[in-house]
Formats: sequence, structure tokens, C-alpha cells
Amino acid sequence: MIDHESRVADDHHQAIKLWLRMLACTTRVENIVRQRLRSEFGTTLPRFDLMAQLDREAEGLSMGELSARLMVTGGNVTGIVDQLEGEGLVVREDHPTDRRAFRVRLTAAGRRQFRRMAAVHEAWIVKLFDGWDATQKNQVHGLLATLKQHLTRSQENA
Repeated sequence: MIDHESRVADDHHQAIKLWLRMLACTTRVENIVRQRLRSEFGTTLPRFDLMAQLDREAEGLSMGELSARLMVTGGNVTGIVDQLEGEGLVVREDHPTDRRAFRVRLTAAGRRQFRRMAAVHEAWIVKLFDGWDATQKNQVHGLLATLKQHLTRSQENA
């Protein structure tokens, strides 16, 4: 499979090369995780991500909160919640402060299933990053933290 990074020429700016390298690595990790979630658990990354958000909030989240956290449209969240609710993994409940809305939370079965998937998912990620030793991981983490801060400032000043 040819990715965008393979088309970079020597005369491209270093920032372009770096961006495409980061994108290529992120895409590969994501594709591996998607494939493994599908083959080992019969689920999708969006379903896993939604359940991860709900696992962090025992009282549940509104559809709007889920949409914002997952950075997807409300329609996408509704479709996933409908599927998970049909499988008994989440429930919709009346929102305690907004009669026009409801919140979604994991059922006990949903929490058990998510935590089982999350433990396996964590092991996959650890294995995928075995190519770096602890020092290298710390260096990359620090560099990406600096980049994240710069991007946040850039966005705020735009």
C-alpha cells in the first residue's frame, strides 16, 4: 500500500515531511486497531470510542456531550447509541436537568464488555510501540506535548 509519505520529494519542506510521517504512522496504527477490533470483538472503532467515553462517566453523557467529545455529528452518535442500546450495552435515561434531552450510560454488561476490550486494546498499543525504548517514548511524548501547546496557542491567536 502506497501512502502520501512515499510521494514526498527531497525538496519538500521539513515540516511537510514530518506531518506526512506522523499521519502515515497514525493511520497505520488506527488501521491495525480497527482491523483487530473487527476481527476479535466484532465491533468498530467508533463504537469502542463511544463506550470509552461512557466508561469514564458513570452517570452517563448527553448525546450532545458525546458528539462533542467524539468530534462527530449527532446523527453518527445516534446511530451508534441505537446499535449499542439494541444489544443491551447502553441505556438512555431522562436527563436530570433538561427535559428535552436524555443521557446515555453503559449498562453493567456494557461496562464489562468495554473493559475486556480496553484491556486487550491497551496490550495492542503497547506492542505496536515496542519499537521504541522508554527513553525514546518519553522524548517523542515531550516533543508532541510541545507541538500540542504550540498548536493550541496558534488556534487561540487565529
